[in-house]
Amino acid sequence: MIWNVLALSMIAGLGTGLGGMIAVIRQPGRRTFGLLMGVTAGVMITLSFVDLVNHALELAGVWITTIGFTLGALFMLLIDMVIPHIRFGEKEFDGVKKQDLNQGIVLDDQGHFKRHRHKWGWKSRTHITDVSLLKTGLLVGLGIAIHNTPEGIAVGAGYAHTPEFGIFIATAITLHNIPEGIATALPLYKSGMSRRRAAGFAFLSGLTEPIGALLAVLVLTSFDALIPAALAFAGGVMVFITLDELIPMAREHGHQHYTAFGIILGAVFVFILSGILDV
Repeated sequence: MIWNVLALSMIAGLGTGLGGMIAVIRQPGRRTFGLLMGVTAGVMITLSFVDLVNHALELAGVWITTIGFTLGALFMLLIDMVIPHIRFGEKEFDGVKKQDLNQGIVLDDQGHFKRHRHKWGWKSRTHITDVSLLKTGLLVGLGIAIHNTPEGIAVGAGYAHTPEFGIFIATAITLHNIPEGIATALPLYKSGMSRRRAAGFAFLSGLTEPIGALLAVLVLTSFDALIPAALAFAGGVMVFITLDELIPMAREHGHQHYTAFGIILGAVFVFILSGILDV
């Protein structure tokens, strides 16, 4: 079981690296970014309520589910208060301001992100020209790495429940991680970091996913009575992340209709995937 869970969580974590590659190869426009962040929010919140919380209710009833869900949300609130990182653009670190996300960002006529142009021409290698954007990317990556650990717990708890459910959760989280990889790599690339290093940092931020999955499977194989609480806990974590970070970031650049449509698309994806895997 352990190796299967590690493989699934690694695949889910690779979604962040894929998003990083997309960001440095073809930077998304503001509308596309709002749509993608909406998709990731729709996946998370639908997965949380329709599957994680619902399964916890079926297995253990309302009180265990309520306690687990509440502890998950409070756990993420505590993490946000204790560990300095940027929540996809909001100020959570004394040295970085919210407007740093928009410093030096150049948009073409279609609203696509462009790199700075300097007297030396377009930079293909690492040559940091905007330290504030570099800090932004690093702290966003730290925040995503923090979030990926409890997402790994969801994969481990789902697999401990049934292998099919674990595969379902890992697949949904893979899609969810792609826009997060974009959010990590984009400011790093715009700061002057090379394509390879910016995408590589996004990839590294996803590697914490197997850590959470390993912790979950080691505990739950010995104490399987905790599986419902672990599912509810993961649901609370995901709902907090979605409401506190993903949706505000998706709406930050306007185009609210694209964000709303993205949320619906994310929910539809979870519904279809649930039907295909029969979970």
